[in-house]
Amino acid sequence: MAFKAEYIWIDGTEPVAKLRSKTRVLADGADLPTWGFDGSSTNQAEGHDSDRVLKPVFSCPDPIRGGDNVLVLCEVYNVDGSAHPSNHRALLTPIAEQFEAQESWFGIEQEYTFFKDGRPYGFPVGGFPGPQGPYYCGIGADEVVGRDIVEAHLDACIEAGLKISGINAEVMPGQWEFQIGPAGPLECSDHMWMARYLLYRIAEDYGVSATLDAKPAKGDWNGAGAHTNFSTKAMREGYDAIIAACEALGAEGKVEEHIAGYGFGIEQRLTGLHETAPYNVYSYGVSNRGASVRIPWQVEVDKKGYIEDRRPNANIDPYIVTRLITNTCCSVLEAKGLV
Repeated sequence: MAFKAEYIWIDGTEPVAKLRSKTRVLADGADLPTWGFDGSSTNQAEGHDSDRVLKPVFSCPDPIRGGDNVLVLCEVYNVDGSAHPSNHRALLTPIAEQFEAQESWFGIEQEYTFFKDGRPYGFPVGGFPGPQGPYYCGIGADEVVGRDIVEAHLDACIEAGLKISGINAEVMPGQWEFQIGPAGPLECSDHMWMARYLLYRIAEDYGVSATLDAKPAKGDWNGAGAHTNFSTKAMREGYDAIIAACEALGAEGKVEEHIAGYGFGIEQRLTGLHETAPYNVYSYGVSNRGASVRIPWQVEVDKKGYIEDRRPNANIDPYIVTRLITNTCCSVLEAKGLV
């Protein structure tokens, strides 16, 4: 029996990359081969030199097609064997390997917003719903919309074997969140991209789009983020490493470096309002959702645990964010002997 392999990759669209996919039919028991595509149609090549290469790096069962069919996440390479500039996974890999002994764990909280007919799902035609307040973790048709899609997505992620750890309705109507992790930087990022694919693909069947816009509704509405929880073995064992990591993220030059890699439109979301800190002012604090980085209250009590970087946008490339945090924090922890 043949099986279907859905090859999935990240394109070169700017300022926010898109996912692309196409299907290959393979003989039963066949390995997943390297494949190719037309990069001139994905913002990854010019027409006169358009061939680009897909190298499988992660696969899992396909919960949509079922059976022996699989989803295949790929890196994009040039035909000369070099990583394509859009391939940020290739930049993360050496950093993950360099600091592997520190056992970095990530948990990313992916917020997203459903849209239908050009407006957030649940927003009335030509108007707005009631003010924010009752929608977060809400229950009932007057509080939430899209739960059927969200539940189908959760089931699909579990069936695919992804490290999804939860879901909840978010602060704005039509806005939801799922969490991936804890997992290492590469695994967390791979699983996040695959979970995004399943979200888009399942919402498609409902005639709804799932968007990662950082500020999907202008005005007095929460934006959409990807709060990123991080720890190393030393942080999970002692509080000195927690403080050192927080200080490292605010060191000279690091605030600008991280903000530049934390997603498009970050200035619209990180305003100091709606549970955010200003994008250009770094702060950290215990149980403070208005800080750039939050130390959970239980971490201060236990004197060990993890931190939450609240700055990343919903539309981040997780390969970039996990690389930046791993490199910044692990370098300082290593220099201080906190490993």
